[in-house]
Amino acid sequence: MSPPEPSYAPTPSQTVGPFYGYALPFPRGGDVAPDGDPETITLHGYVLDGEGRPVPDALIETWQPGPDGSRVGVPGSLRHDPVTGRSFGRDGVAFTGFGRVPTDADGHWAVRTLPPGGVSYISLAVFARGLLHHLYTRAYVVDEPGDALLGSLDAERRATLVARSEAPRTYRFDIRLQGDGETVFLEFPSGPGPGSA
Repeated sequence: MSPPEPSYAPTPSQTVGPFYGYALPFPRGGDVAPDGDPETITLHGYVLDGEGRPVPDALIETWQPGPDGSRVGVPGSLRHDPVTGRSFGRDGVAFTGFGRVPTDADGHWAVRTLPPGGVSYISLAVFARGLLHHLYTRAYVVDEPGDALLGSLDAERRATLVARSEAPRTYRFDIRLQGDGETVFLEFPSGPGPGSA
């Protein structure tokens, strides 16, 4: 009797990401504000695991309206060379409201953007190892008393959504994936979207 054939099928740890080849590098991914705009703010922080250790290979995406509350996206973030398909990154002029940045070796991330109009927060998606699905949250740059989401939370949970002002036009927002001080993450209903059959 011959020995069984070895299996080379991927194991779960080989099929669960993060796999960022499709998304990174994203040149100037954190430079959401047009170059030299005097209204630019910096939103930055750390991604931390349940033990408070930095996560060095996470990916943060940000979305927000323009300072005038406009939610109309404009081209400018994902420009590609028409011949090679290589990403050029941003044009440095258009405000698209979209950012994409990796964390560094210390788990730190940062975006330079404009203050959101019509809302007091910037929406974030967090991709990280061990997450089968990315997580959504909000970074409030203003602790808005009348905000429905903030108003539904106790003080401790509410604090996880409010960015701290560190310096003029600079806000810190750490993301704790689990454990004490876990960031409030948002769940959206799944199912067919508008226009689906």
